[in-house]
Amino acid sequence: MNKYLAASAVIATAMTVPYMAFAQSETVKQIQERGTMLCSGHNGSYFGFVEVNDKNEWKGLDIDLCRALTTAILGDPDKNQIVPLSWAQRFPALQSGDVDVIIKATGWTMGRDTELGLQFSLPYFFGGTQFMAHGDLGITKAKDLAGGTICVEAGTTIERLAASYLQTINVEHNMVSYESAAELRSAYLANRCDAFAGWGPNLAVTRATEIDDPEAHVILSDQLSSEPISAAMRQGDEGFVDTVNWMLAALLIAEEEGITSANVEEMAANPANPRVARLLGVEPGMGERLGMRDTWAREMIAAVGNFAEIYDRNLGEDSPYKLDRGLNNLWSHGGVLYAPILD
Repeated sequence: MNKYLAASAVIATAMTVPYMAFAQSETVKQIQERGTMLCSGHNGSYFGFVEVNDKNEWKGLDIDLCRALTTAILGDPDKNQIVPLSWAQRFPALQSGDVDVIIKATGWTMGRDTELGLQFSLPYFFGGTQFMAHGDLGITKAKDLAGGTICVEAGTTIERLAASYLQTINVEHNMVSYESAAELRSAYLANRCDAFAGWGPNLAVTRATEIDDPEAHVILSDQLSSEPISAAMRQGDEGFVDTVNWMLAALLIAEEEGITSANVEEMAANPANPRVARLLGVEPGMGERLGMRDTWAREMIAAVGNFAEIYDRNLGEDSPYKLDRGLNNLWSHGGVLYAPILD
């Protein structure tokens, strides 16, 4: 009976004590006090993700996500500083505080998660191995490669993935390996192979920047593998992980609800449903939980657009690369991207 009474008292107390507001992230506090977001760049251009245009301005999918996060926290997409980093420099720079977050085509792996003192966001991109083929062959899917010649770079995981995939779908083929990426591209462009295998975004860049007639080549929709690409943060600040995750979620929810940079203010003035009202700060709560303004998502969408707008201008149909979204579409459109429940 004593145990029963004690348990009842605990339950009753829990029901009467109001939920405490979440403590603000220490990283968010530092960014707000500094007035600048420190984001990772690249020591050069990593096309489609982090690159410098002819006006010496940073652009790319990862740069736009940095601008989105900067707007969410500071209210202005231009209050960021892009720190050029090599691949090897990115994690030491994060650990030392030289940058606040790594948004730089970074794969989420167990080793990085457990051994480097890092935490990762929800994946915002899935980069898989794909094939690119000569368009005049009428090839639209890997099944059409039967009897063809496939070029790959020797000694890579792509070589094994391509061979295994084609074997799995019972496609007889001739595979030719080359020692370097340059030799591989030259062989393909010289029509010594019908298709070649590579990382999807890199295939799109090759088609757009190294081929005289990009429209004469097609990237097949088959995905041979998929690597989750996420933002990386220092361990120990769960509030900042929440902030980054909900920044990404807000961009996806905006796409789901048809909210764009062009109509966001109109949608805020006349929300289509309670989810839109919460997202755009018409209904309070979107900011307090993260220690920010209730209108942070509205301001962010106005500045950079929803996820589809960001993808299309940097990698998709409005970019030079024309990379089909594939897995990087919303779950409701055949992809794997989704947002947590906004309650």
